[in-house]
Amino acid sequence: MKKTILDDGFQSYLTEGAVLTGDAGIPMLMNLHNAQVPIDIVPFEKARKEKDKRKYVHFYMHDKSFARVLCFTNRYIDLLRQFDGVITPDPSLLINQSKCLQETNTYMNRAVGFYLQKNGIPVIPNVRWSDERSYEFCFLGVPKKSIVAISTHGCIRSKKEKDVFKAGLSKMLENLEPTDVIVHGFMPGSVFDEFRSATRFHRYPSQFERTHVKEARDGNGL
Repeated sequence: MKKTILDDGFQSYLTEGAVLTGDAGIPMLMNLHNAQVPIDIVPFEKARKEKDKRKYVHFYMHDKSFARVLCFTNRYIDLLRQFDGVITPDPSLLINQSKCLQETNTYMNRAVGFYLQKNGIPVIPNVRWSDERSYEFCFLGVPKKSIVAISTHGCIRSKKEKDVFKAGLSKMLENLEPTDVIVHGFMPGSVFDEFRSATRFHRYPSQFERTHVKEARDGNGL
């Protein structure tokens, strides 16, 4: 029978030794002193064929494309440690999603990151939020004044989405006071200009941009 993430208590081995924070019990990542601003980033689904290992692996893609990493994290240690580091997984947090599922996805984000750290892999925490209801748990487990990563891809297509994203970005900067923010995707001025003095932003084109340059220049995919 095919194993699922439920078969082993959501991979309980991932958080052995971790401090759990908040009412949701989100694993706390360890010190991020060995993480650096990436030279470049590469999606997990392309990592095996990537020849240039001076990159951070990211999971900004459909959840099903990295579900196996959440279910069998230990199988990917040898692959991931070949790279400069890893941006923690990005399970979806949706506005209409139940709170317990959003907390679970935040938990898995940090749990995988903690396990990678224990195995000597530099980690940059990916921070994901939905609306204001997620603020009580979505920033838990991330050390303050460190490097964090976010993605705008698919999150800022409408004015409403931009407003929701901007509100969360403001709250994230307030709560975590990051030294640097890795941004996967577009950085429209209407969302980011207000915060440029708060931290150092580093933009990396999404895979869509890299493979559909002309369409991206025309503004599609925002």
